[in-house]
Amino acid sequence: MFFHSTISLRMVLVIVALILAVQGIVIASLGQPVVCPCGVIKIWESSVTGVGNNQQMFDWYTFSHIIHGFLFYLLLWALFPKMPIVYRLLIAMGIEVGWEMLENTPWTIAHYREQPLAANYAGDSVLNSLLDTFSMICGFFLARRLPVWSVILLILIMELGVAFVIRDNLTLNVLNFFHQFNFISAWQSGASVL
Repeated sequence: MFFHSTISLRMVLVIVALILAVQGIVIASLGQPVVCPCGVIKIWESSVTGVGNNQQMFDWYTFSHIIHGFLFYLLLWALFPKMPIVYRLLIAMGIEVGWEMLENTPWTIAHYREQPLAANYAGDSVLNSLLDTFSMICGFFLARRLPVWSVILLILIMELGVAFVIRDNLTLNVLNFFHQFNFISAWQSGASVL
């Protein structure tokens, strides 16, 4: 059951809107632009090193946020199997929004810039950040509806596909965030690793 008897669809929508409003206000207060400072709003930004990356509506890192939704669904299902799904969704949103806020702090932006592919990283626009959360929500609902094997297959396809196209993905991003591995940095910068 999606809704618990004590919470209505209207209440859920109000809570979701409030969470997203807080996210947008905090991201903007951290000095991030509302939309890409380039003056153009695009649905998709394909250049991982361009000024529109993390500024436009969707980009290669959107797939990471969909995977967040898969993983949050699995984690919250395992920890709270009897909890109504709506509460698990709100918890997942809280985690995602918390990360989005942390990701756009000056410390995290500076830390990301130490990675080869993120030398020009400037954080997210408010638009991109909100759509990252929306992508996580989509992943959460896909994980709820799809068989486990297909979610695992989708994760593998997204991770391998994004790694092939841009030499980065969620796994590499997390690894590089905590420790820079020379062979990964060399591969991401296009150098030979042999």
